[in-house]
Amino acid sequence: MSTPTPPAPQPQQSYAQPPAPAQQGWQQPAQGGYTSPIPIVRTHLGHALTSEWTKIKSVRSTMWTISVFVALVVGIGLLVAAQTDDADYADVPYSIPAFFGLILGQICLITLGVLVVSSEYGTGMIRTTFTASPQRYRVLTAKFLIFFAVAFTTCVISIGLVGLAASGMHADASEEPWLGTVFKGSLYVSLLGVLALAVGSMLRHSAGAITAMLGVVLVPAIMPAFLMIADSTRSFGEKMNEYNAPSSLAMIFRVDAESGDTGNPQLFLLIGLTAAAVAGAYALLEKRDV
Repeated sequence: MSTPTPPAPQPQQSYAQPPAPAQQGWQQPAQGGYTSPIPIVRTHLGHALTSEWTKIKSVRSTMWTISVFVALVVGIGLLVAAQTDDADYADVPYSIPAFFGLILGQICLITLGVLVVSSEYGTGMIRTTFTASPQRYRVLTAKFLIFFAVAFTTCVISIGLVGLAASGMHADASEEPWLGTVFKGSLYVSLLGVLALAVGSMLRHSAGAITAMLGVVLVPAIMPAFLMIADSTRSFGEKMNEYNAPSSLAMIFRVDAESGDTGNPQLFLLIGLTAAAVAGAYALLEKRDV
């Protein structure tokens, strides 16, 4: 009996390559490959501004700090204005009651300035931010612009409300222009907040940055009392007393009208310090990892 011959092995079809177009009716893709229906838009500063505006208005810390600031400036300002009479505005502007609220209110904007950037480092969300926008300088620029706009607008409204209320309570009691003090006072306090934001970007720690900024504001207001005891440090103490934050605001609001000080040198000094801190924040942003 003969043994049956096994059938010859059939060649296996390979799936490594697509089937031949002529045999299977397969069509070549169009030149250039797949085109996504989602439009590709080049990112720019406007997108970063929109992102930072969404962040700053959606977190509760912003609403709390802004609300406390307005309550301090407007509340204390109205209380002071209610205790004054027409003679008190003989040579001072109507906005002067807001000065007393700003002494405390500036701490709120300093704290908010730090939290705008340091809170993202604390939670780790800064990694997501820089992944979505690898241009780090663009993110930091958007933070500076959005925060300054929010802080300045809030200050102008708060100080302006106090000035309007005081002028209504004591009509024709003062001939001193007061709108200039509204904008200069708002600019000074807003720049303190921008300085705090720059410090927060450099330190990347909320508690450390807030403590550093409180030292910048409070230490120059306290140290002159000790420096002016000795003759060798008296001149330095007098200069520090002239340029600290409370004294600068007092000059801007012309609390001592007889001195003739307008607070312009103090404002220019703060602009210089803020510009230096902002430059340092940009330099460190590109050199360090997140």
